[in-house]
Parts: sequence; C-alpha cells; structure tokens
Amino acid sequence: MNDTTKNALSKVPEVTLLFWIIKIAATTLGETGGDAVSMSMHLGYLIGTVIFAAIFLVAVAIQIKAKGFHPLLYWTTIIATTTVGTTLADYADRSLGIGYAGGSSLLLILLMASLAIWYRSLGSVSVVSISSTKAEVFYWVTIMFSQTLGTALGDWTADTAGLGYEGGAIVFGALLLLVAAAYFWTKLSRIILFWTAFILTRPLGAVVGDFLDKPIDAGGLALSRYTASALLLVFIVACILIFEHRAAKKTH
Repeated sequence: MNDTTKNALSKVPEVTLLFWIIKIAATTLGETGGDAVSMSMHLGYLIGTVIFAAIFLVAVAIQIKAKGFHPLLYWTTIIATTTVGTTLADYADRSLGIGYAGGSSLLLILLMASLAIWYRSLGSVSVVSISSTKAEVFYWVTIMFSQTLGTALGDWTADTAGLGYEGGAIVFGALLLLVAAAYFWTKLSRIILFWTAFILTRPLGAVVGDFLDKPIDAGGLALSRYTASALLLVFIVACILIFEHRAAKKTH
C-alpha cells in the first residue's frame, strides 16, 4: 500500500501540540463530566458507568464504521472513553473497596496486556495508520484502559500520596515535560513515548478536574461541575472547529 493510500485511510489525528492540548482538556472534561453525573446528579458510580459505557460503545461503533478521519467524531469518542474511565475507576476504587493502589495495579496490568496482545497480533502498536477494524478495536480498548488507569493514578497521587491536586498536577506535568524532552533530544522509540504521554495526560486531567470542582477546604476551586464541564466542552469544540486537523501521516 503506497503512502497516499495509507494517509487517506488513517483514522487518527496527526500528533501536534494542538492534539495534546485537546487531549488534556478532554481528560479534564472526563473528570468533571463523570463526577457531575455520578455525584452531582446522585446517580452513583455504577449507573454513571453504564450510561457512559453505552455512549462509548455507540461512539466507537460509529468511529470504526467511518471511512476516514473525522475530528469531531474522533474527539467525541475520546471524551466518551475518559468519562466512562472516570466513573469506572471510581466504582472500582471506592464501591468495590479495592482502593486506589489496587485499582491502579489492576488497570496497569490490563493496559500492558492489551498492548502486548495488540503487538503479538499485528506486530506493532503504532498508531500511524489505524484503518483496519482489528487495529481500531485494539486502539480503543487500550485507550479505554489508559483513561481508567489515569483516573485511579490521579486520585491516588492527590489523596493517598498526600500531594493534593496542585501537587499532583505538578508531578504529572513534570513527567510530561520529561517525555517531551526525550522526544526532542533522544532517540527513544516514538511509539513508546507516544503511549507514555497519552497515559500521563489522563491523571493530569484527573487532578486538574478535581482541582476545579472540589471544595476550597479540600484544596479545590469549588467551581460547579456543570460549569466546568460546559466551559471545557466549549473550548474543545472551538479547537476542533477553528484549527485545521490532519490525519496522521507518520509514526508518532
């Protein structure tokens, strides 16, 4: 298959600074939006997970059926993974009583297993050209696990580790800067660096989302979850509509 055909079939966006800005905003929205449904609406983590899981499955089905890259559809699916990841992680950590450490460990194992099976099946976990149904299924399952893991890691860092939301944001922000430095100044695998950064943006979004909506006496800004979610959604849609988005053309 020539490069022109591969580019035309690519189902994921080119990884640029804009990609990471929207990704962090989407993960933050996942935290505030997930908490709005499960907590503010008093539906609970299980019902919230069922609702967002249904949205996620519909979005993924449409995304897989699509013939090419569509920015609005892609980011809708990403937001769906991060909202269901929020409620699912909270359900596992709190309702099932396995705690942040147990939840994070379990999800890390599932994430690594997903990447390993993906690699064994297709020979690569590169997202250079997500075009086949099998590759897309692996891609979205892996993202689902990474988003859920990120929520548990963010809560673990802010609460159990005692760093608070600001401290957690500094930690994960610093780790992302290290990944960026490795990208520009080392020859480490771009695929490994991409997935590392992708995973780290989720706990960053988790602690930032909690910082926005948690009470002031708990270290947050006490913003309404609905207001924070609406502002983040407007920002994401504006980024999608205003800026040009291209499908991926080379290995990340």
